[in-house]
Amino acid sequence: MKKIIVLSAIALASFASHADVRINGFANFVGGITSGDESLYGYSDNISFSPESVFAVQVSADVNSKMTATGQLVARGENDYKADFEWAYLTYQATDKVAISAGRLRLPLFKYSASKDVGYSYHWVSAPRAIYDVNFNNLDGIKVDYSNYSGDWEYTLQGAFGTVSNDLDTTVGPARLQVDNMMLVSAEAVYNFLKVRASYVTSKASLANTTIDGTVGSLRQAGLTSIADNLAFDDDTATFTGFGIEYDTFDWFIGGEWTEIAIDDSFNPTNTAFYVTAGMRTGKWTPALTYEKFDANNPFKFLDKVAALPAPVQPTANAVVVGLQQPFVDEYEVTTFSVRYDLDTNVALKADVSKYSDKIDSAADATLVRFAVNYVF
Repeated sequence: MKKIIVLSAIALASFASHADVRINGFANFVGGITSGDESLYGYSDNISFSPESVFAVQVSADVNSKMTATGQLVARGENDYKADFEWAYLTYQATDKVAISAGRLRLPLFKYSASKDVGYSYHWVSAPRAIYDVNFNNLDGIKVDYSNYSGDWEYTLQGAFGTVSNDLDTTVGPARLQVDNMMLVSAEAVYNFLKVRASYVTSKASLANTTIDGTVGSLRQAGLTSIADNLAFDDDTATFTGFGIEYDTFDWFIGGEWTEIAIDDSFNPTNTAFYVTAGMRTGKWTPALTYEKFDANNPFKFLDKVAALPAPVQPTANAVVVGLQQPFVDEYEVTTFSVRYDLDTNVALKADVSKYSDKIDSAADATLVRFAVNYVF
């Protein structure tokens, strides 16, 4: 698959000299500060412009009448504006209704998946993190899009297959996520002001981390192989389910999305998330109110298996099983009031106030004020 990504990038350069080349881009200049000593989303009580600021350039070139190469370079403030190729893929327009893409591309998980980084495309300063802050946005693989009409309905069906490999930070330190044999199906339908969508993903997933691997290994050394196998996050079946609905009259709108991520045979808790947002457009102004909730606060897994162990080893096994799962327990709510002002063509100014309420540790409660300049070119 890496070869396909490289070929996509090469195709952009190779055909740029004698093909239609389109250069587009976007930028989000975002600043934020919390109201006290608490921190949230990388912001603190000292104003910062790094956590969510982004600059990106996208280049696409026609290889021939049916094939297009696309690449996107993204520089993020949180990475000291180091530019990386986030997208690099080839698209073959097989028919008027069917397109096939191969390379590194964005997974169609959510309403704003394709434009998640393009702040200009939505009314928030950033899309609700309870839903959009996932570790598998981009796929190395193949995607098929089918678009058509049925009566007054316009619909799009998408299927994708491939792999994901990401470094990420967890509550127990840096980790490596490997997702293989990922299969996705999604559908979106539009009828007048109404839009509905659904997506489902299944895959085999593994997470490598020094602390987790060491804990699981200690259980095996103690002869508790069955418990260790249950807790291990190693080539386990993972599923993602998502639904979304929106009603937008252009003067006002209301909508939301709901997701669930489950990896049953591992220490990882099942998490569910949703948001509901509503707003109105009056001239150049778009005020809106959004409520979001994330819940990974489930009963601890595999305690029934611990209870079946000999009594002398139960206290130690229970402490290890609970201790491995505890750092990943999470539950919070966020209420955000936002306002957008369309300053000029392709330029928007935004501001929002978010109240974060942690249902596990009230000391982590925070209020965040952000402002942004978003533009596309």
